[in-house]
Amino acid sequence: MLSPAEQNHYLRQLTLPELGTTGQQRLKDARVLVIGAGGLGSPALTYLAAAGVGTLGVVDFDQVEISNLHRQVLFTVQDVGRNKAEAAAERLKTLNPHIQILTHPEGLKKENALSIIREYQIVVDGSDNFPTRYLVNDACVLLDKPLVFGSIYKFEGQVSVFNYQNGPTYRCLYPTPPGEGEVPNCAETGVIGVLPGIIGSLQAMETVKLITGLGEVLSGSILVYDALRTSFQKYQFASRPESRNITDLQNDYGETCAIPTAGLEEIDYEELELVMQELVPPLLVDVREPHEYLQFNLGGVNWPLSTIEQHIPELLARTSVVLCCQSGVRSRKAYEILAPALPNHTFRQLKGGIATVRDWN
Repeated sequence: MLSPAEQNHYLRQLTLPELGTTGQQRLKDARVLVIGAGGLGSPALTYLAAAGVGTLGVVDFDQVEISNLHRQVLFTVQDVGRNKAEAAAERLKTLNPHIQILTHPEGLKKENALSIIREYQIVVDGSDNFPTRYLVNDACVLLDKPLVFGSIYKFEGQVSVFNYQNGPTYRCLYPTPPGEGEVPNCAETGVIGVLPGIIGSLQAMETVKLITGLGEVLSGSILVYDALRTSFQKYQFASRPESRNITDLQNDYGETCAIPTAGLEEIDYEELELVMQELVPPLLVDVREPHEYLQFNLGGVNWPLSTIEQHIPELLARTSVVLCCQSGVRSRKAYEILAPALPNHTFRQLKGGIATVRDWN
């Protein structure tokens, strides 16, 4: 039952005859898990909490950074350095004290995905990498949980609902992951801050529809939003029976962009400034493209990742190297190329890449 305080809190929703007390009670009884409290997760969590979803789970191992704040609107400058799941839960409780927020301040992986997802009715995927998306999809198929999907790229976003009443899954639309490095993430390409707010809000709306039974669910369709043209296009796609041939989670979904390569030490901008003042400083190698380097750089040499192997002879005389790129993805790939050829060298990379350095300046 809804308390008098809850009835007052949700008054404008209760006034809707399509929703009413029955729909609001369904929201109160619902358990929704949101994967990621970032650009998509922030608006999705905000509106699900405001709508009165009784139990919200938040999965995120990452920490709030200054460069997050233009799009991750759950956080403020005071949250920088805090775990996103815990900071999000604290903020959401001030928005709606009538709901329960459960935090999972850890990375979602094969070992914990099933145990975490099992406790919820619906999963909202706000992740930003393909390994997590495929892991979440497969776990939802195994547990028969509907999955509300969203993704963003520069000025375009996508929304769909997978695995709803035996409907199509994520693998029906994208059967196999792209090759490593084929699709850049938003740290490398950039994203307009308003876009994830729109897509995350659409994910929240689809979730509310799933819970209450209102309207038509985006199952078997993907909605594509183009911010620059202010256009929405909806595309139908069919189920692929083989996409459900999942008996267990895979042993290897690949690494997410936030997991560093083993053996590669990370240093932050302050540490980099110190080591560059040493009597024999390391060689700073920026592996971004020349146009990125010209736009903003920290000095050193500019050897794009595509040409890095050609520069191995030039590194023979420099045993200490610091690699950097926009976000850390390409510098890790450069390390994987260079380390086997230069086993006696010391390699480090700039933590978070140039994107974090620009926040310091």
